[in-house]
Amino acid sequence: MANPVVHFEVIGKDGKKLQDFYSGVFGWKINADNPMQYGIVDAGDTGGIGGGISAGDGGTRQVTFYIAVDNPQAYLDKVESQGGKTVMPVTEIPGMVILAQFADPEGNIVGLVDANYGPQQS
Repeated sequence: MANPVVHFEVIGKDGKKLQDFYSGVFGWKINADNPMQYGIVDAGDTGGIGGGISAGDGGTRQVTFYIAVDNPQAYLDKVESQGGKTVMPVTEIPGMVILAQFADPEGNIVGLVDANYGPQQS
């Protein structure tokens, strides 16, 4: 890929609530011990990308990314148990991808892709 994704951000009204949500659902290590309380998500040696989760200026909300998981339905269940909502149920686009979408507690839409299906496999 010529221009790979190297960072992501999840911005909302309540940065701490979002940090707790993503940590609770995906087990991400998030460090917000800085003056801006910008939650740095460390990808470590997983091959994934790092990013940030924080409050936005003036109530700004934005996010755009997909997360590879081994069982999208199990993660949708976890999302709902942590205060999120399913937006698109697990859906297969034959020969391409199995995906789903959810809204986090602030309404940001995030995608899930089945890591065991399709061209994203290594």
